[in-house]
Amino acid sequence: MNNTELKEFLDIKVAQYNTLEFIDSDPVQIPHLFSKKEDIEIAGFLAATIAWGNRKSIINNANKMMGLLEQAPYDFIRNHQDSDLKKLEPFVHRTFNGIDFITFVKALQHIYKNHHGLEAVFNKHAKKSSLQEAIHYFKKAFFEIEHLQRTQKHISDPLKNSAAKRINMYLRWMVRKDKQGVDFGIWKSLSAAQLSCPLDVHSGNVARKLGLLNRKQNDGKALAELDKALRQLDVQDPVKYDFALFGLGVFESF
Repeated sequence: MNNTELKEFLDIKVAQYNTLEFIDSDPVQIPHLFSKKEDIEIAGFLAATIAWGNRKSIINNANKMMGLLEQAPYDFIRNHQDSDLKKLEPFVHRTFNGIDFITFVKALQHIYKNHHGLEAVFNKHAKKSSLQEAIHYFKKAFFEIEHLQRTQKHISDPLKNSAAKRINMYLRWMVRKDKQGVDFGIWKSLSAAQLSCPLDVHSGNVARKLGLLNRKQNDGKALAELDKALRQLDVQDPVKYDFALFGLGVFESF
């Protein structure tokens, strides 16, 4: 396929998968439980944090997280007492355990009290065509509180050559505004043009088969290569093609 044919093919696949039906099998359904901006962004962040492994397990455990936060994540983050955190201790999703969960709650409280919220932290270091450096500085701010070293592994750092799949997916949810009601677009200070595609085994394999990506590892360098290719297809909304790459990989075994 030439570039025009490839764009036409992928645009059709975006239209096919960027629909409300997509929500039913995706962790993005967790922030869709809420209507308040802060609840949406906190629920989305926590759901994205544990978004690896079996999708059903991710969704079930993210729902457990919301239950433990009393279905009011922002209020819990802002106003919890230390005694409220005890009930979080038994939580576990793969290597993300109760201690990690408690640390994330405290770190989120720190972000809202001392950094003006999640959106403000990312916006502070955003570049015109990339949020990868902003992710690095977000991680630094997030872990300014006392924490175990092991907990840091749950937020990737693009400046250490990570593709940072989960946090790039989260940023897509918060920043990209679509007409179909999947992505929220509630972070108005940032734009879809700054986003990077969540790169995982599925999207990476499809991108290679389509000639969008040559690098074999799914790392930060591969993400930069894929970013460049997708921006040639749509500079204003490059990550809409995440729906196409993911759908082709997961639902069509392309």
